[in-house]
Amino acid sequence: MATRKIIIGDQEVEIPDFNFKIVPVLLVILVLWLFTGIYSVGPDEVGVVRTFGKFSRVAQSGLNWHFPLPIETVNTPKVTEVKRIEMGFRTLKNGQYRRVEKESLMLTGDENIVDAQMIVQYKIKDPVAYLFNIVGPELTVREAAEASLRTVVGRNKIDETLTTGKFTIQEETKEQLAAILDKYESGIHVVAVQLQDVSPPKEVMGAFKDVASAKEDKNRMINQAEGYRNDVIPKARGEAESMIRDAEGFKESRIKRSEGDAAKFTTVLKEYRKAKSITEKRLYLETMQKVLPGVEKFIVPDKESGGLLNLLNLNPRAEKGVSK
Repeated sequence: MATRKIIIGDQEVEIPDFNFKIVPVLLVILVLWLFTGIYSVGPDEVGVVRTFGKFSRVAQSGLNWHFPLPIETVNTPKVTEVKRIEMGFRTLKNGQYRRVEKESLMLTGDENIVDAQMIVQYKIKDPVAYLFNIVGPELTVREAAEASLRTVVGRNKIDETLTTGKFTIQEETKEQLAAILDKYESGIHVVAVQLQDVSPPKEVMGAFKDVASAKEDKNRMINQAEGYRNDVIPKARGEAESMIRDAEGFKESRIKRSEGDAAKFTTVLKEYRKAKSITEKRLYLETMQKVLPGVEKFIVPDKESGGLLNLLNLNPRAEKGVSK
């Protein structure tokens, strides 16, 4: 390097001869280095700035600037994107599925084995905690989801796990998974937990299907019997009520009729006491009219009278005249 001599006091000192021609080059390099600090944050992202590896600040969407490497770095996680974790199976590129038995096989509360497959959907709720508090977020969520599902299935019997208890198992697994991730301060929000398939192991699938079919037949017959009972009992009750009402009406009718007959008899008795012979004859004639309507009648001569008796026409509908 070229040097030049300068005199300081009574001493002569050599100093480097600085070439001022390289200053513009250094300035250009500095400007270019500063330009590398410009970055963009998308509308679904949040910028997390680190200064010498330590959290510094959060940048919002749009154009931003930070000190370039090695002073500051930026991570831009997508905070609105819903991520997906598959547990117990994997989706292949050709659209088919591959079982992962070490994740899916688990024990129920009554010590039976079930094969459970599940999907977990989650998103970032705190980008700073997501980046700084956990290592390998996807693996953390997968292992926490597996532990949660095993715990919940272990509290339920196999019948509930395979049939009516699936929704309850989903909700309890989601709650437990959220509690674990919050305990880790992971900055992750669990959106949904969906059980894809819960079935017995394939080695005993046939036996379980037979048992399930028998239970379905039992429930179907019980439901049919309940339906028949619910149909017959109301009809029987209605018929009973109808019979009771008819009996009550018949009773009232007989009572009224008896009361009317009694009143009529009392009236006739009063008239009879006033004129016994006339009342007897009137009652006789009325009775004959009721007993012999439409009957052909013959007049029998009285031997003592020597001739025909003039009798009252008891059948006004018969032809006029007297038959011999």
